[in-house]
Amino acid sequence: MHFKPRFSVNTYRRRGFRLRGNTLILLLIFFLIGLFLHYGGQTKPVVAFWNDLRQVIGLGKSRSEREENNPYKAPEPRQSDPSTDVATDDQGGNVSDQSEVSDKGGNTTSTRPSRTIRFDFEKQVDFLLPAVQPGDQVIRHEGFTLRYRDEYKDADWVAYPLLDYEITGDAERKNEQFQPDLSVVNGTALSSDYTRSGYDRGHLAPAGDFKFSQRIMRETFFMSNITPQVPQFNRGIWKELEEQIRRWAVRDNGLYVLTGPVLKPGLPTIGRNNEISVPEQFYKVILYCNKPDIRMIGFLLKNEPSDSSIKQFVVPVDQIEKVTGIDFFPKLPDDLERQLESKSRSDMVEEWFSY
Repeated sequence: MHFKPRFSVNTYRRRGFRLRGNTLILLLIFFLIGLFLHYGGQTKPVVAFWNDLRQVIGLGKSRSEREENNPYKAPEPRQSDPSTDVATDDQGGNVSDQSEVSDKGGNTTSTRPSRTIRFDFEKQVDFLLPAVQPGDQVIRHEGFTLRYRDEYKDADWVAYPLLDYEITGDAERKNEQFQPDLSVVNGTALSSDYTRSGYDRGHLAPAGDFKFSQRIMRETFFMSNITPQVPQFNRGIWKELEEQIRRWAVRDNGLYVLTGPVLKPGLPTIGRNNEISVPEQFYKVILYCNKPDIRMIGFLLKNEPSDSSIKQFVVPVDQIEKVTGIDFFPKLPDDLERQLESKSRSDMVEEWFSY
């Protein structure tokens, strides 16, 4: 016996809730709510997820990305755990709440300049970069630029501008993994080269300097940006210096940063698949420009634990040039370059640490 339905199936379908056009939005809303609840009501992880999603689907740039007049405009960071490897990555894994507060510079905002005025020489192309020679392998990432030395499987310098908003964002390093840099012609070291070596995978451009973008923080985990560091050095005095530079960046509305190892023939090596030179020393060169004010400071540290003040490692920049063979800021006017690079430790400490 055949029964004719008392209602029209087609009509029911037309009147029913159509998921096809709303499923994605509903899933996104439920996911954001779940993410919010998972993190105990914290909004920062939700905002971080939305910022990355917005970049993927092209909903427009953030306010900070639209600031075209920024004199240091050019790229952006926390840290992951290498799981089964004995040698951990830099700064000992997790970043504490205390270190994140120090990244924001405490109460230094009262002394920071209200605006930054560029010198004419800053407007030159690649003003930030050291002098390079034909045949040098210069690798340009969105967040930083480096020169890679294949014979050492290390970069001998990494350069980038550091702005205050770049270090106070929501990007997290805990899920990032070390990976080879495919931009390097002959390949970089591998993360496994550090396994049970006794050395940390030390960042040259720190992940903590690029917290405003997860994508750009991810670049800091390229092995071209990684170098062997003694664990107590990496998680101690080197980390302290990185945090001090972040405080200065907040105070001064931005800095130019160059950092790297001192590479030379005959260094000891580690590595299962590659021979990675283990540097004996590391340096940082920092430049502040806000016309008419300009100042420079250099640091040279041994790759070993230290309980000394970071002030003890301040050296004239021309001393760093001598041990590295690198010409920093060659596009500065010659007289000004000589004046800045030859300043004594006491003068630099007074200029940088007095306020």
